[in-house]
Amino acid sequence: MTAAPDKLLHLRELANELGLDAIGSVTLPVALRRDYYQQWIASGQHGQMTWMERNNERRLDPQQIVDEARSVLVFGLNYFQPDPQRRRYRIAKYALGDDYHNFFLKRLQKICRCMRETWGSAQRPYVDTGPVLEKPLAELAGLGWQGKSTILLNQEHGTWLFLGVIITTLELPNGEPVKDRCGSCTACITACPTAAITAPYQLDARKCIAYLTIEHDGPIPLEYRRAIGDRLFGCDECLDVCPWNRFAKRTREMRFSVRDLPELRRMLSLSEECFRELFRASAMRRLKRERLLRNACVVLGNVGTEDDLTALRTCAETESAMVAEHAHWAIGEIARRCELAAARISRH
Repeated sequence: MTAAPDKLLHLRELANELGLDAIGSVTLPVALRRDYYQQWIASGQHGQMTWMERNNERRLDPQQIVDEARSVLVFGLNYFQPDPQRRRYRIAKYALGDDYHNFFLKRLQKICRCMRETWGSAQRPYVDTGPVLEKPLAELAGLGWQGKSTILLNQEHGTWLFLGVIITTLELPNGEPVKDRCGSCTACITACPTAAITAPYQLDARKCIAYLTIEHDGPIPLEYRRAIGDRLFGCDECLDVCPWNRFAKRTREMRFSVRDLPELRRMLSLSEECFRELFRASAMRRLKRERLLRNACVVLGNVGTEDDLTALRTCAETESAMVAEHAHWAIGEIARRCELAAARISRH
């Protein structure tokens, strides 16, 4: 019978052939910070992400997901690439190209088939598709450590790994957890525009720009709108400043090639059909059109000029009450900047 380390070596070679960049394994049962997670949920810091309240006995115990599970495989897919040069707005790196969920999951399904055919094991793959705590599992499997931002840090790829897991009945070796190498660094905490990293290893999602611009489905609170700046979708601020990213290498995944997107003002006039076509196979499609317009209004409120007022006024007159409110806010912000600029000129 093939020894557990040899099985992992075989799976590592297969993962590399499929374009995956990291792999590790952890033996079950395993402790997954139950108290920390339950306290975080109880405090409401997960915001509107209500799915994180459900199935938590399974989430905290992978053996409840697959009968007789013995191990969890954790895979990393590098998505780093430099930000493109765009006028007036930024998009989080993970959404610059195609949505990783579908094609990453398909690759894990291929690995599952190979495992079943080779060793007769049973397994189930997940890529953000079920109740799994990927980051603690990745840490235990030796892929890195959860930094002070709560993001997984990898010595080779920095902060730029998508994570996927396979829960399996196969017996695999325990990974060697990596030492926390954040040291005294607090760059991610200092860089957060909304102070969402409330303390080392503590994140209040309700304040996070990534949460506000992606997960939150209502009006963006006034107190955070200016801090959003030119971020149309997501925020990489705490990731970009991490010193471990000096080792990051550009992704080899062609599906992450940057999409060509229209100028910000034009996004306000996208029809539903154009929105669906423009963001086909993109992570941004899950925003839906209304939230994209909401976000575009906020960004224009922060970086827009008088040239944007016509588009914003049209938006305020024709779109939903939520979008209209954000458009009116943006109009007011542009007017305020114009008045300040005129006042400065008059003083000179």
